[in-house]
Amino acid sequence: MQARTPIVKRSARRTAAITEAGRPDRRQAILLAAEKLFAQHGYHAVTIRQIAEQAGVPLALVGYYFGPKHALFHAIFEHWSHTIDERLAGLAALDNDPDDPRTLVRIIEVFTGPVLALRAGAEGEYYALLVSRELGHATAEVDRVLRGYFDPLAQAYIDALHLALPHATRSQVAWGYQFTLGALLHHLSDTRIERLSHGQNKRSDPAVAPMLVNFIVGGLRAALPRPQPGRAQETIPGSEPT
Repeated sequence: MQARTPIVKRSARRTAAITEAGRPDRRQAILLAAEKLFAQHGYHAVTIRQIAEQAGVPLALVGYYFGPKHALFHAIFEHWSHTIDERLAGLAALDNDPDDPRTLVRIIEVFTGPVLALRAGAEGEYYALLVSRELGHATAEVDRVLRGYFDPLAQAYIDALHLALPHATRSQVAWGYQFTLGALLHHLSDTRIERLSHGQNKRSDPAVAPMLVNFIVGGLRAALPRPQPGRAQETIPGSEPT
């Protein structure tokens, strides 16, 4: 049975970042401002001064709370690390039966669903956009985030996909994961679809989630087909049996 783990609501984040005493939470305001600006313009295009202005705080306060810009960047992912835990919990709750044709669908659903929900909601839209925009860039800041937060998630999903596709090697499945991730991240960040569809499609539309899942599942099954009796499975260049 598929388990759905709800994303924790963070309504207070997007209102006014107010403390119980009624004073603005300036640390939270800085974090929100950085998240928004990094998502919209990219890490390297944003200055600490711009973050301070967006947050409405003195410039020195950004350094006081977070230190240098790369530490502030890292703090955003630490703040949202609970979403990775929730995705891992959703994956662990699945019954990974390779003989059940719905198993692969469920794995992709729990991989894509929480992220699409974040992108569609006011609480997580900038974080989801930040992930889709920045994590494809090979920089030292991004590499630290990938290794610390997203590599364990990726390894868990590759392992799950390998269980669901036991006829493939793990190295082949790792390619499949990369292609899956590419489709998801492009959907989160793309704006061109509105122009290409003559205005009929909406960017990052969560309503097309089932279509995205079917596209990914169909691609995985086509790229890693079960061997037919009497026919040797085609070897993918660069992959070795495990």
